[in-house]
Amino acid sequence: MRTLLITGPGGAGRTTVAAATAFAAAREGARTLLLGTDPGDTLGPVLGDADLPGLTVRRTDADAGLRADLAALQERAGGALDLLGASRLEPGETGSLPGAEELAVLRALRDAASSEDAWDLLVVDLPATPRALALLALPEELRRVLRRLLPPERQAARALRPVLGRLAGVPMPAEWIYETAARLDLQLAAVEALLADRGTAVRLVAEPGPAGADALRTAALGVALRGLRLDAVVANRVLPEGEAAGWLAGPVAQQRKTLDEWREEHTVRTVAHLGRDPRGADDLAALAAPAAPAATGPVRWPVADRIAEDGVLVWHLPLPGARREALDLVRRGDELTVTAGPFRRVVPLPSALRRCTVDGAALREGELRIRFRPDPELWPRSR
Repeated sequence: MRTLLITGPGGAGRTTVAAATAFAAAREGARTLLLGTDPGDTLGPVLGDADLPGLTVRRTDADAGLRADLAALQERAGGALDLLGASRLEPGETGSLPGAEELAVLRALRDAASSEDAWDLLVVDLPATPRALALLALPEELRRVLRRLLPPERQAARALRPVLGRLAGVPMPAEWIYETAARLDLQLAAVEALLADRGTAVRLVAEPGPAGADALRTAALGVALRGLRLDAVVANRVLPEGEAAGWLAGPVAQQRKTLDEWREEHTVRTVAHLGRDPRGADDLAALAAPAAPAATGPVRWPVADRIAEDGVLVWHLPLPGARREALDLVRRGDELTVTAGPFRRVVPLPSALRRCTVDGAALREGELRIRFRPDPELWPRSR
């Protein structure tokens, strides 16, 4: 299954492009699942009465997911709750909570990846770019937190937990906590695998112009830092060139200039302005959204061996649009915290680099190159 994650600045028309892309794929014969993540159901008005064989539309339900999780938690912790005299919550007693929408999207992605339905293409209408990138970072960040708070190796010593508890003078975590953490880790790992799959790509939607160019530059940097593959930039609501007269000449010239700049750095696809808000099957077909991409290899951050020439290993991190003054690197043990503009990611070091010390870094042609010098105390000595 190929997966196309569609996002962009607020108001750029990403939901319309997502619907048109899924519609076009289904018309070409691909069994397509369109996943809407907006709690306000913005997909509904765009799709209208469009009913196409091969196209299935689903929407996330944050409240239903929260109620299911709460019921499962109460079931697993029932004994402890009874001992404390706590009363159980009924499903109807809970409302929306912060983070419930993000978890609902992750659950929907996991379910789509593990579904028995044979989808050819999954099109995901993600929130606006800042929220979308934070959401896509959750699986990796939550798994990292789980490993730090509840390392799997501690669970292996469960027979010693009562003894350790007496020695430490504090109660040890209950078995169900480890079981819950392991189950959550597996679910997050499934989403991580979907995002890292060779058939997964991100498509950024923006309206060509100064504001769209600024937002696109930031979004592309965030996508690169997450290690996601940027398939294309969709320039939405492009005005017709042949009718650029009077007051329309200025906006058309501005769009043309922006498109030329984007084409120097990205694969650009254009979607025409229909002169109205697209609604229903006819309008979606008229948009002629670009087809879904073919599967390619994942994004790689290669390590170049330059020990013979310069005595260092160089880690190459593609960060298009990054600026030196907005870059920061911090190493903690076997992890490297990379901050680029408004984005931050903690990444594990490749095994070879864990036995090295950081020797410097440089930003060249949209690529961060970090030099590592082998630590004599840790590096294997040549015979």
